[in-house]
Amino acid sequence: MSIVSKVIVNADNELRYPTVGELKSLQDYFGTVNQRVLINNQLRNKEQSIIQLASKAIFKIYPEYIAPGGNAEGVRKRALCLRDYSWYLRLVTYGLLAGDKDSIEKIGLIGVREMYNSLGVPVTGMIDAIECLKNASFEFLDEEQSSLVSPYFDFIIQAMS
Repeated sequence: MSIVSKVIVNADNELRYPTVGELKSLQDYFGTVNQRVLINNQLRNKEQSIIQLASKAIFKIYPEYIAPGGNAEGVRKRALCLRDYSWYLRLVTYGLLAGDKDSIEKIGLIGVREMYNSLGVPVTGMIDAIECLKNASFEFLDEEQSSLVSPYFDFIIQAMS
């Protein structure tokens, strides 16, 4: 749910107008909409470069993942790992555009720990992978943009922890 929808639904559920604080949060959000769209476009356009940087970083931390018997051994398994990188990057952009973390949770985080555990994927490695994805994304963003998108990466990391 977007920040706008959330404010409206909360006010309606309580049969009231939005509070001054809620209106201020909307004003702050609207003040960053252009920046959010720009960041979304940059992340989308640089997706392959971001994923390449992030995958190099995670496999440097965990070389055993690409070694024989590792979770990312071979072309097929590695492609599946990189597909997840792309998926998490998209989730970050959804949250960024909505101005809210609910979409990230609903679309991509419910049951994620259980899924990775059942597949034998080390959750600690996935947490580190998201951190690598975050850092790789920052290579294509300025400091202000990075600070705007960082909470969405952090939300995913926290949910996996």
